[in-house]
Amino acid sequence: MKKILVIQQKMIGDVLVSSILCNNLKQAYPNSQIDYMVYESTTPVLEGNPNIDNLILFKKKHRKSRLTFLKLILTLRKERYDVVIDSYSKLESWFTVLFLSSSRRISFKKIGRSFLYTDVIEQLEIPKSNLGLIIERRLSLLEPLDLKIEIDPVPQLYVAEKEINFAQKLFLDHRIDTSKKTVMISIIGSSKNKTLPLLEMAKVIDFVADSGDVNILFNYFPKQLEEAKQILNNCKVTTKNKIYFDVFGGSLREFIAILNQCDLIIGNDGGAINMAKALNKPSFIIFSPWIEKKMWSTFEDGVFHKSVHLNDYKQELFKNKSRKKIKKEALNLYKKMNLNLFKAELNSFLELHIKTKMKG
Repeated sequence: MKKILVIQQKMIGDVLVSSILCNNLKQAYPNSQIDYMVYESTTPVLEGNPNIDNLILFKKKHRKSRLTFLKLILTLRKERYDVVIDSYSKLESWFTVLFLSSSRRISFKKIGRSFLYTDVIEQLEIPKSNLGLIIERRLSLLEPLDLKIEIDPVPQLYVAEKEINFAQKLFLDHRIDTSKKTVMISIIGSSKNKTLPLLEMAKVIDFVADSGDVNILFNYFPKQLEEAKQILNNCKVTTKNKIYFDVFGGSLREFIAILNQCDLIIGNDGGAINMAKALNKPSFIIFSPWIEKKMWSTFEDGVFHKSVHLNDYKQELFKNKSRKKIKKEALNLYKKMNLNLFKAELNSFLELHIKTKMKG
């Protein structure tokens, strides 16, 4: 039996994307053991995935204590993995790979680190398809194995029947009319420099509400409650009547169940968008000025998945600026991103997914 370890120690979106490695490896080697090393906080997006045999949890204690980290690595060493795929390719994973006695070690080409691996892959800089650069780069890590299968590039979320029942009951309890389209709006990003200005987001929500007889749910972190209330308070009265502000998951799995009950998602780029795509929901993404659209605009076809970026409209603001400088100026740049710039694109998206396809 072949034993394979995939390493992706990063945030939810990255972990979900890299799970496609596990999915394809299991299809190619159905009798293999596929283990996935991730941060403990990201495991909810992997629950129920039949292609992962064991989750190797990288916890806070492993980051704080070198001894605890070493004990984890020595435990992994005993597994005698045949193949290690390091899609994280940072200091933590370099040490892990260094101590594992695997005959095949695959990762991206990095100056001064190539000696750790038997196969190093040049990272693509220009996407070859609408999969998005983040997907194409991950899939390139499978190339050295020459898998004899049709590669599936789409990340998957698995929702249990009890979770479906939970979301359906929640909608029923809040008297959400499921004959209407329900829109999840990712109103706040994971940080300020990934968040469309709040007053502008209120305008976006008003525009969505005016597009048809819809239900609107908000996605945000509990610590962002005050900002969420600020957005709500700046929406029109007619919009507020369509917003179910208290329909909110108490955990990430509950959020996934609620998202699965929705029809589409609109808003700031982030984990919620990636989860929605993994649930096969149409998406309209507003990218932060410092995020590279070519990386995360996955599966974009202008119909089912569509995204906008300030650089689409005001290229002069980005001319001759490094990504580091753009990130530093992100908050000021975001002030120039307003609904009027992308109203036509959003309207065409709504025409397709709300106005002309009301649920019946």
